[in-house]
Amino acid sequence: MLRDAMSDVVRSNTLSSRRFRTRLLASLVASTVAGAGLVCAPVARADETGVIHPDTQIQQLPNFVNLVKQVKPAVVSITARIKDADTGEEMGGGGGMPGGFPFPFPFQMMPQQAHRTVEARGSGFVISPDGYVVTNNHVVKGATKVTVTLDDGTALPAKIVGRDSKTDIALLKVSPSGKLRFIELGDSDKVEPGEWVVAVGNPYGLGGTVTAGIVSARGRDIGDGPYDSFIQVDAPINRGNSGGPLFTQDGKVVGVNTAILSPSGGSIGIGFAIPSDTVKNIVEQLEKTGHVTRGYLGVTAQEITPSMASALGMKPSATGAPATGALVASVSVGSPAEKAGLKAGDVVTQLNGQNIDTPHTLAVNVASITPGTKASIAYLRNNKPQTATVLISSLGKGSTADGTVGDSTHDADKGPKLGVTLAPLTPDLRQQLGLEESVRGVVVSDVQPGSPAEQAGIHAGDVIQAVGEVPVENPRATVSAIRQAFQANHSVLLRVVRNGQSVFVAVSPNADDNDASTGDDDDQ
Repeated sequence: MLRDAMSDVVRSNTLSSRRFRTRLLASLVASTVAGAGLVCAPVARADETGVIHPDTQIQQLPNFVNLVKQVKPAVVSITARIKDADTGEEMGGGGGMPGGFPFPFPFQMMPQQAHRTVEARGSGFVISPDGYVVTNNHVVKGATKVTVTLDDGTALPAKIVGRDSKTDIALLKVSPSGKLRFIELGDSDKVEPGEWVVAVGNPYGLGGTVTAGIVSARGRDIGDGPYDSFIQVDAPINRGNSGGPLFTQDGKVVGVNTAILSPSGGSIGIGFAIPSDTVKNIVEQLEKTGHVTRGYLGVTAQEITPSMASALGMKPSATGAPATGALVASVSVGSPAEKAGLKAGDVVTQLNGQNIDTPHTLAVNVASITPGTKASIAYLRNNKPQTATVLISSLGKGSTADGTVGDSTHDADKGPKLGVTLAPLTPDLRQQLGLEESVRGVVVSDVQPGSPAEQAGIHAGDVIQAVGEVPVENPRATVSAIRQAFQANHSVLLRVVRNGQSVFVAVSPNADDNDASTGDDDDQ
């Protein structure tokens, strides 16, 4: 029996040795085949009962549990009571942008007292222990009452400290009983495509919702405003996420979620966030003064096409890339650009050492410069490099960042004001708005909150073609015609192109008398 037992042990050891050699050989073969560029599927093992135990290679994905636990207390839900007449665009889903951009980002609306007021719901986040809250401008635009609900369910009334429609940022203030937990704004300039990010917000009224994805791109211009430079992300963002924070893995806010590309209004993986570097600048000014002051250069610029580059004698770069820059179409009289010696036909290539590829890049960079400071400009004249120093002035006194003329809302003249900033219909704007060459007029680049224009339903992006029966093709003529009507205390009828359709808007010098219906089907 001892021999039999010993024989069994030897047999067992032999089988084990054979199995080991077999596995070793299989491993060597697999390594050799893999080294030859072939792919070998893992071999599944089965025990005596036949249960399969797959041989898998587990790859660890980022885990955001600890991050979310720490930042969620600073993320809030926002409810804004808004007059029905002020919310036609949002109630219609926020559509109308070419390519399916719903902007402002559509947030959930709950009807209250039908045809009189509605409740708009969005998101925001606390940036200081004493109760300053950042959100989107379109979340609280036209609100008569704003409530901020903290993560623990505490509801606090909020005051609108200031709003900036050009960047879609608003700053609120609540008065808590104690210090609030808050989060810091990070450096969006360091964010790279492919980096993991987390969005937290209040989609469809579901507060504290967390989604994750990666940064898809930076510097996106979706044609909504003059200073578009969005971070594009594929983290799912839906209705109600507007104003919510976008976090990197270090817990810093690098963006404010504000828009999506979506034919249906739901997330398809293309969302946009306002960079935190932009938010910092805007919030600091809103906190101090309640409004935003931007730099002003005083030029109208247009994009350089290949044919223009050829006509200007501009050669492609060393890598073969087409020539870029901002071609100066006109220079405003008395502007910083004129004082610095810039002329029509110059091509701006750099501002303070940063490359200028397009007129949009020039507008964004100029606007970010503090008025009263000097800036260096590199440009081409007759295809020869030139440099100049310019003293940037303040945007808002009848001018926009690219040198266009504002209406009398910003002038010192007395009398009723329409409350819009107007810009010439340049080729670049025509392309952004998707307008045909036959369309003539001036573009509304901004609408002042509470103005006759806003209450009449005029929107940024509208193209004013005629004042009464008089066609207009430049801002000054438009301002003059409207001013004459207002000085006579007459309402003025504007013919406007909006989303490719012609509509009429009646504006009264007495804002309270305006009819909010503009004839646009999207606003009913």
